[in-house]
Amino acid sequence: MDNQQQLIDAYNKQANQRNQATTETWKVKERNHFLKLVQDEAKTSLLEIGAGPGNDSLYFKENGLKTFSTDLSSEMIALCKEKGLEAAEMSFYDLTFPSNHFDAIYALNCLLHVPKAELENVLIELERVLQPGGLFYLGVYGGKNSEGIWEDDVYEPKRFFSFYEDDALRTLVTAHFSIESFQVISKEVIGGNLAFQSVVLRKTEF
Repeated sequence: MDNQQQLIDAYNKQANQRNQATTETWKVKERNHFLKLVQDEAKTSLLEIGAGPGNDSLYFKENGLKTFSTDLSSEMIALCKEKGLEAAEMSFYDLTFPSNHFDAIYALNCLLHVPKAELENVLIELERVLQPGGLFYLGVYGGKNSEGIWEDDVYEPKRFFSFYEDDALRTLVTAHFSIESFQVISKEVIGGNLAFQSVVLRKTEF
């Protein structure tokens, strides 16, 4: 079974549980902050990749943005559509949108499932569909260098994760975007064994 199929199976099984889960306070703050950045620049359209059950997309929609939600999981997309969201099963390796289509992209804890050898190709695809001057929120757990199946994962099948040290992630993203901000939320704040890398990126105008 390949990595993507394992993720689909794992998240299909967890869709209802994730739909009912309460969003942690620090994640709410991250979402609020990005919304304000988008609104301050009068941007109107937002693509969420790895949208899960669509709770964040719904928040952005309720705050005036035209959203589109994508996820590999059919169960997650069904939950998005139940919320009245425009949504489709879609891989962020191959987005079926025209170039320069969205004002903003939101990616919370989904790109950490991309093997390191493939992340640049995903960034190129995200850069393609983002408007020049558009904003891209990239949020991932990290702070250490590792890659592989998480053997202690409670999901079945177990999921694949890639984690980056801060400097390595900065180097990767600056090949395609300019960094507006790079903040690290400590593991003490979020709980668990990993910090969280909160990155706001911009597609250059030229």
